Amino acid sequence: MSQQGGEYIVPAGSRLSAHVPEGWEQQIAAYERGEFTAVPPKHAATVVLLRDREDGPPDVYLLKRAASMSFAGGFYAFPGGRVDPRDADAEIGWAGPSAADWARRFGSDEAEARALLCAAVRETFEESGVLFAGPDEHSVVADTTAEGWEADRRALVSRETSLAGFLAKRSLVLRTDLLGGWSRWITPEFEPRRYDTAFFVAALPAGQLTRDVSGETESTTWMPPRQAIDDHIAGRALMLPPTVTTLREVHSFNTAAEAVRAAATRPLTPIMATVRRHDDGSWHLEWEL
Repeated sequence: MSQQGGEYIVPAGSRLSAHVPEGWEQQIAAYERGEFTAVPPKHAATVVLLRDREDGPPDVYLLKRAASMSFAGGFYAFPGGRVDPRDADAEIGWAGPSAADWARRFGSDEAEARALLCAAVRETFEESGVLFAGPDEHSVVADTTAEGWEADRRALVSRETSLAGFLAKRSLVLRTDLLGGWSRWITPEFEPRRYDTAFFVAALPAGQLTRDVSGETESTTWMPPRQAIDDHIAGRALMLPPTVTTLREVHSFNTAAEAVRAAATRPLTPIMATVRRHDDGSWHLEWEL
């Protein structure tokens, strides 16, 4: 199994076909027979955290999802997750490009755009301890490791509080200028759990540290994008097409700031892979970038 440009190829009889998500081959066969009804995708957001280093492109932060997870268990991914209805709260403290600005980029309404940005920030804090917020539009919190921060993070995970409530309690504003809209991927129609996911890139804020705090992961790691891609090709790190594609794209930048700046001109047209079956029984996913 390998990825070539806009393809994710699984040769017939390949031992590596075991590295696609469990059930994919059966789901695809049922989908091709017309026995599978596509479900509407749910909105989600994910953040590609980048950390500069001296000897090459910035490192990227990856989570290995717990094998017990119902979606992509055992696969490597970026911090992220589903939108919470409260993520669209219009009363949230906000600094940076407005919800209207983001709505124009996503081709959505303001409530949906606000929810995607808030989900990205909330999920990143929940899964890594990194928070894109500050007292004002010129600053960002420098340390979120104290017990008080951890209590707030757990309250977000349990949904005892919303992101808007958490930020208001600490007199913070969401720093949307720290996030770069990178891409938008929709889960293929043959999957029973489908997501319309907004991908963002962001530099790790100065002074902040990532922490392995998510109960949904087996491990976390910082590594160069090239190493992650090589591990995927070798079968050592399982990844879905959006993850591999994004790693290939950010590998070309020398610094995290370069990647965030480049995000400003990227199209956010939704990308969805489709299946192509070959006469020899092999199949691949393909998509338009």
